[in-house]
Amino acid sequence: MPLTELDAHAALIVVDLRNGMSDMPAGASIKDVVTRSAELADAFRNSALPVVLVSLSGGAPGRTDLGAAMKAAGQERTLPPNASEPADDLGAQPQDILIVKKRWGAFTGTTLHDDLQEASVTQVFIVGVATSIGVESTARSAHELGYNVVLVADAMSDVDPETHSNSIERVFPRLGEVTSHAEVLKSLKDR
Repeated sequence: MPLTELDAHAALIVVDLRNGMSDMPAGASIKDVVTRSAELADAFRNSALPVVLVSLSGGAPGRTDLGAAMKAAGQERTLPPNASEPADDLGAQPQDILIVKKRWGAFTGTTLHDDLQEASVTQVFIVGVATSIGVESTARSAHELGYNVVLVADAMSDVDPETHSNSIERVFPRLGEVTSHAEVLKSLKDR
């Protein structure tokens, strides 16, 4: 779907694309997601627009049914040592905003909103993984904070095909515009 408008003060938010990730079966492969996200990051940087690289360090402390089941089965999830480092292919630059989060969404418990406000950002383009968790949580917060939200559907993936599709088809159209990385690149080129 074509993008309706590119705000003068837009930013790219890359959610949880970090070193040591394995492939995800729903949506694009991790390799494709990282490649498309890196292309977008380069285009945003070349347009003098902010790039936010979000990575994970820990998780929320609350108990969940899934967490308890995984613990009982001896399958507790541990993060690799470099989980808080953005994927090398994203080509992090000194001017990028680096956010390390401990919750699903990139806004909760971080300085992201303040950083974007300082840069006068009105529109955020969101890419990354997992579609139904980190990306959707970040998009919900961005929408609630009043940003114009754009979700780049072919630059995200998820471990669950059903939740990926649900986010793309049912949730994201309520939070913002859903488009492709090619459309975003075209909008940036035509800027």
